[in-house]
Amino acid sequence: MTAPETGRGIGTGITGTTFRILHVSTGNVCRSPITERLTRHALCDRLGDPYTGGLIVESAGTWGHEGAPMEANAAAVLADFGADASGFTGRELLDEHVITADLVLTATRDHRAQVISMGHSAGLRTFTLKEFTRLVRAIDPATLPDPDQDGMVERARALVRAAAALRGWLLAPSAEADEVNDPYGAPITFFRSIGDEINTALEPVVTALTGVPAPH
Repeated sequence: MTAPETGRGIGTGITGTTFRILHVSTGNVCRSPITERLTRHALCDRLGDPYTGGLIVESAGTWGHEGAPMEANAAAVLADFGADASGFTGRELLDEHVITADLVLTATRDHRAQVISMGHSAGLRTFTLKEFTRLVRAIDPATLPDPDQDGMVERARALVRAAAALRGWLLAPSAEADEVNDPYGAPITFFRSIGDEINTALEPVVTALTGVPAPH
């Protein structure tokens, strides 16, 4: 099964190869839409808009509201960052999304466990967002393929392999350290704090994926 190319992903691989990043939360109306669109925004900041290189960014929910719009507060948070919230529709997490994802980043450990329980050899490519950030910070970027010579897809795949190898050695200071709390139903101030949390976690990940530091 193949996830649809149109409407969800961005960044068409110039070599025909792609690397799919799948963000997962519960309803796919708050955390994962924020994370998806902030990832896209960060990639555009580094690589230009539209960018090439084969990276595709999507999201889904373990109890996803299929076809539902993003929560208004989530869209407001994206606007704060200058990110695009338009055209989003929620999706329920399906087997095909996991099968075709090269990296799955979840909001919580429960989401991670649910993705892994679906099978499809997802364990080595599924992390919570904050877990992946923590592991990525420990990886020497000089050990990763050069995106200009080897391509961004090969660099991204190597990054996931390196993070998976570190997982058993570099443990979280606490269980909660790897979680992004659910802002559903909360006031905009809490949504904004979650947005800041997600954006902070994404910065080193996007830098490691692309080899391009955040613009100042």
